[in-house]
Amino acid sequence: MPDKEQTEKRIKKWYFGGLASAGAVCFTHPLDLLKVLVQTQQEGKVSMMKTAVDVVQNNGIIGLYNGLSASILRQLTYSTVRFVIYEIIKQHLSTNDEQVSFPLLISAAGIAGGIGGFIGAPFSIINVRMQNDMKLSPNQRRNYRHALHGLWSFYHEENFAKKFTKSASIACVRCSIITIGQLPFYDRIKLYLLQFDSFDDDPVTHFTASLIAGTIATLITQPIDVIKTRMMNSKPGEYKNISDVIVHTAKLGPSGFFKGSLPSFIRLAPQTILLFLFLEQLTIRFGTEVITK
Repeated sequence: MPDKEQTEKRIKKWYFGGLASAGAVCFTHPLDLLKVLVQTQQEGKVSMMKTAVDVVQNNGIIGLYNGLSASILRQLTYSTVRFVIYEIIKQHLSTNDEQVSFPLLISAAGIAGGIGGFIGAPFSIINVRMQNDMKLSPNQRRNYRHALHGLWSFYHEENFAKKFTKSASIACVRCSIITIGQLPFYDRIKLYLLQFDSFDDDPVTHFTASLIAGTIATLITQPIDVIKTRMMNSKPGEYKNISDVIVHTAKLGPSGFFKGSLPSFIRLAPQTILLFLFLEQLTIRFGTEVITK
């Protein structure tokens, strides 16, 4: 029988991060699709609401879920890898999260996000293309049936190595920054809130910490997200490199780099909240049980 001073604690399993992310994206995918459609708009201002109405009118409710298979596969690869690497680095730094300095946590998140972004880049490319297909004229559409069909077509019909390398570079940067905005900030904000008597380790605290982390992640990733979306959705020869994408985006003015900021927040905040709510519940219900003093 455990000592009275001993407490039971559950720790997350290595695949919980990927499962939680995949579960969250099933709810937030329509918001991600609208964000992509707004960001790839070259001229004029199009509201998220008008974009949503146009999608439903032209493609039905199901149109809001274009590219869902790619989103799920991306999360199962990218998020699983980044959570695993982040946790491994944290464990090597210290057995007690409170003893790990915040700069080291940020470094761990940056490394984990970059590697995860590289692994998930192919599905990120297919996801953006499937989402944006409905904006194109019928003769320009790629018409991917699902993520695996899109990946097969991408590999056989295009210069895969060149296109992947160009897109993966910006995806790695974006995923590194968004992981910094989510994981270490959530960890630290949650620990900070738990210092107050009014907060317990419950869904209210998880919601509050994840909302703040999601806001931070949106602010620091928006310019990179716009560049990444444009690059991944580009036609062969449309952009020479990342610098060329930046130049074309800059023609829209400084606001061009923050195009779709509201859709990004509306998408990323719920994604971050659901991610950590699901992750915490998976840990509580199915995590590995340990006894701590």
